[in-house]
Amino acid sequence: MNAWEKEFPILDRHLGEWEGEYVHLDPEGNEIDRHVSHLRMWVPEDGYCDLKQVNTYTWSDGRQEAVEFPGVLKGRDVLFETDRITGHMHQTDEQTILLTWTYKELLKPGNYLYEMIQLSKDGQQKVRTWHWMEADRLVRRTVIREHKVG
Repeated sequence: MNAWEKEFPILDRHLGEWEGEYVHLDPEGNEIDRHVSHLRMWVPEDGYCDLKQVNTYTWSDGRQEAVEFPGVLKGRDVLFETDRITGHMHQTDEQTILLTWTYKELLKPGNYLYEMIQLSKDGQQKVRTWHWMEADRLVRRTVIREHKVG
């Protein structure tokens, strides 16, 4: 039994590999960036954390970036604390996860992101939306569509 099966049962359905696309929009809905993604989420065996996710982003010009997100289960939340971000997520119903986080470079009052992850009933598709807030005002939205590949 995984540490989160009782408090955060949806996580088992998110484990594995996912591919998709991120589309970043300004507050008026104009596209400002687009790139494909590969996400891998698993339970590490070394005990360093309860959950690990690596996102690899690839742009049409060939640029690529890989980012690692180790998570630790604490009560009903998974906490993230890296050099890049700080935040937490929790399950709101049988298909939905809500995250609140911020990039540390933006860490000042009123700067944060809300992310909602909606998993399809068959567990093969998910959509995510981010609302980027600065000084408590919307400055960007990100729309992500993903499908499970492994």
